[in-house]
Amino acid sequence: MERSTVKSEKQGFFIRFLNGVEKVGNRLPDPFMLFVYLAIAVMVASFIFAQFNASVIHPGTGEKLEIKSLISGEGLQYILSSMITNFTGFAPLGLVLAMMLGIGLAEKVGLLETAIKKTVLKAPKKLVTYAIVFTGIMGNLASDAAMILIPPLAAMVFYKLGRHPLAGLAAGFASAGAGFTANLLVVGTDALLAGITTEAAKIIDETVIVTPVDNWYFNIASVFVLTIVGGLITDKIIEPKLGKFTGEAVLKAMDEDLPNAGKGLRNAGLAGLGYIALLLLVIFWPNSPLRNEDGGMIPSPFLTGIVPIIIFFFVTIGVAYGLTTGTIKSTKDVAKHMNTSIRDLSGYIVLIFAASQFISYFNWSNIGTWIAVNGAEWLNEINLTGMWVIIGYILFTAMLNFLITSGSAKWAMEAPVFVPLFMQLGYHPAFTQVAYRIADSSTNIITPLNAYFVVILSFMREYDKKAGIGTLISLMLPYSIAFLVSWILMILVFFYAGIPFGPGVTPFYTP
Repeated sequence: MERSTVKSEKQGFFIRFLNGVEKVGNRLPDPFMLFVYLAIAVMVASFIFAQFNASVIHPGTGEKLEIKSLISGEGLQYILSSMITNFTGFAPLGLVLAMMLGIGLAEKVGLLETAIKKTVLKAPKKLVTYAIVFTGIMGNLASDAAMILIPPLAAMVFYKLGRHPLAGLAAGFASAGAGFTANLLVVGTDALLAGITTEAAKIIDETVIVTPVDNWYFNIASVFVLTIVGGLITDKIIEPKLGKFTGEAVLKAMDEDLPNAGKGLRNAGLAGLGYIALLLLVIFWPNSPLRNEDGGMIPSPFLTGIVPIIIFFFVTIGVAYGLTTGTIKSTKDVAKHMNTSIRDLSGYIVLIFAASQFISYFNWSNIGTWIAVNGAEWLNEINLTGMWVIIGYILFTAMLNFLITSGSAKWAMEAPVFVPLFMQLGYHPAFTQVAYRIADSSTNIITPLNAYFVVILSFMREYDKKAGIGTLISLMLPYSIAFLVSWILMILVFFYAGIPFGPGVTPFYTP
């Protein structure tokens, strides 16, 4: 792909900086080999740590964790015995493959393209970017599935509008990552984190309970703030940086509408509505198996099974569209379209093999936990006070994302340290949880340790064969910085204006 370039004297400092990040990042080896080299680096580092008998007490369990050397008998056994399970057990691999069975079917039969032509392309172009960012943020309803669902669809929308598809993909990925701390509804993430926070708070006060709605008001405000910020970043920084898309795909004429495309879209819509109606009927049926034992939805089998539910939804509407337009004439065609969509993921599957080994080695050696716990102790020792300690904690956790990316696992490790610490300084556990969430959600899109980082890189290469890690980081960095700054300003406004973070939740804790 060729990119139109802008003369350097016309470029702002920040654009030149991003171009520098991309240039340096893309000088790194091919992503597959990069993860191989990183795995080797972890092996060497674990050996050095082990020679000094480095260890750490896990704050959540009280267990003593020693740094385990991968260059040892035990390490060799782990490498050989876990290599296949590291790959097959890598959570995003199964999620991506399963999601693509449904989404890929809907794409290959032509449904997604027709839907884009008939709906999004007719919307005011100035609002499309903001609609994509808003959708990405709200995609947290589907948890991690949003990371796979939103970015490629956003790229397709931008391409069909004659805009740079990588700008759409960037907006989709950034907003989906931010969605873990922004939603108009209370979702599974809220319940998961609240449970961990409550357990950590009981170290100080057995009566404290943090509920899933304790960050709700802040989350609602975040949706609107980040939608505006994400839209501006896309339109004012990312697209100008990318220039005009001149890849081979642009040379292809727009596909003609399939026979009965309009009727197919209508039938797909009716099938989708029927699917949703049936789903709602099951949910609200007395003693529904999709609700929890108390009749609630958070947590519930419905939320646990949201990915299969989404897959069946796309299969339903895809089959309805294909039967109407003739792209599906028999059951064999369904399997054929699914085969094609999975075959397109071959490069991603190869990349995941190396990435999964690196991440597994890093976790097994306990190096990440050692760095995190010692960093937390240092933050405590420097004795910051007031809101500065909260901002310091936010920055610390944002940087920690480069070592530990699992939001729940990282909070399970941090909460027993920082929740009691900040309670003793007079801060409510739910307030500490907000600080954690904005840090975690702002930098998870720029760390190669993010399991979905390589997924997005694979999507990028459909439009730019030369795209590398540097390309992706340079596109995500403006969002990461802008989201982090915006969230810090928001938490300051909520704090000093006395705005509750959730129903009855203030920043302050009183024993």
